[in-house]
Amino acid sequence: MSLAALVTGAALLFTAPAAHAADTPLRDLAAAKGKVIGTAVTGAKLTGTYGDVAGAQFSSLTPGNAMKWGSVEPTQGGFNWTEADQIVAFAQAHNQQVRGHTLVWHSQNPGWLTNGTWTSAQLSSLLQNHISTEVGRYQGRIAAWDVVNEPFNEDGTYRSTLWYNGLGADYIANALTWAHAADPAAKLYINDYNAEGVNAKSTALYNLVRSLKAAGVPIDGVGLQAHLILGQVPSTLQQNIQRFADLGVDVAITELDIRMALPSDSAKLAQQKADFKSVLAACVAVSRCVNVTVWGFTDSDSWVDSTFPGYGAATPYDANYVPKPAYYGIAEALGGTTTTPPPTGACSAAYSVGSQWNTGFTGQVTISCSGASLTSWKVNWTYGAGQQITQAWNAVCTQSGAAVSCANASYNGTVADGSSVTFGFNASWSGSNPVPTVTLSPV
Repeated sequence: MSLAALVTGAALLFTAPAAHAADTPLRDLAAAKGKVIGTAVTGAKLTGTYGDVAGAQFSSLTPGNAMKWGSVEPTQGGFNWTEADQIVAFAQAHNQQVRGHTLVWHSQNPGWLTNGTWTSAQLSSLLQNHISTEVGRYQGRIAAWDVVNEPFNEDGTYRSTLWYNGLGADYIANALTWAHAADPAAKLYINDYNAEGVNAKSTALYNLVRSLKAAGVPIDGVGLQAHLILGQVPSTLQQNIQRFADLGVDVAITELDIRMALPSDSAKLAQQKADFKSVLAACVAVSRCVNVTVWGFTDSDSWVDSTFPGYGAATPYDANYVPKPAYYGIAEALGGTTTTPPPTGACSAAYSVGSQWNTGFTGQVTISCSGASLTSWKVNWTYGAGQQITQAWNAVCTQSGAAVSCANASYNGTVADGSSVTFGFNASWSGSNPVPTVTLSPV
């Protein structure tokens, strides 16, 4: 009697986020390289799995919005520290640094500030008071501040902002000086985007930092935001990091994400892994590149989808907190040895019986992938009624007691996205032939 209609067994490849719990945490890999690995966070989410991952994997936290002017000083002289305090407390409890972000920016300012009519003296006083109050509140608890954010246009000219128009380019030196006075121990940065490679914008930033250093203005570092597009990591990234380091300042990758056109697929995820790995490797190669921070670690907490319609999947974890290939790209660049799993459920193994007689049966296992691919595989199962494999084809099978392990042959380890491979075997049985549960794993 054929049991084909009765026998279909499948086991998904890699469940969890716990699947990577045995891997060395990113923060430990980074520390071994003398680096800090960080993430931007939302204070209200720092519980449950989100909080567990943020605390376990990262050695630095950046408040995504909680320390911006509109958040902490929504009314003139009226400060709200609730979320900022929450993030700082979480970081202290998890032995993490905090990167303050950001004191002087053209965006996310409160209406009372942007809609006001101020003399230069009034504007300067408002800025000094805000910086002194915020930096002073967290004195000794913030490792570094993005003091000035996005001061340049793409062509290297100064951006027309409330600050530049009202105070001139000196607002940058003054902001750094006031921040240093409020917390002499904190590292002070200028932070900008599209300045990752050598170009007009990064050269303007380079010249500014050089002139500030020459003038004795307290400037400790340069932040390169690194909001990148899939496949477009600048070829001059490491060179650019090095030239800033040669000025005698630290460099941080402050807001790394790598967005792709949706939907994602295995090829895009593989490219994203290579891109994250490339960025991390460039930082690892330069001793004064001290920190790489991802701008949100899970796709469910990313700004990309709402800002760039049609794009997303920009972070190292998917929306269910499962590490994507990009996570393993980061780990590998930091010296970790990992086997990158496909997305949960993307590859599976199905066991079936084709024919059966009084002393034996013929079975087969099909390995299928959809949304991922494999370059090698192994399947395992345990028989429950004394079945014994006597012959196998298209796989190398071994059996010890009830435990069976079958690995790919030399010619069929690759399972492309959307395809499958099958191997077969003969086995003996007596009395019953219950279906085993099959598990699939990379070799």
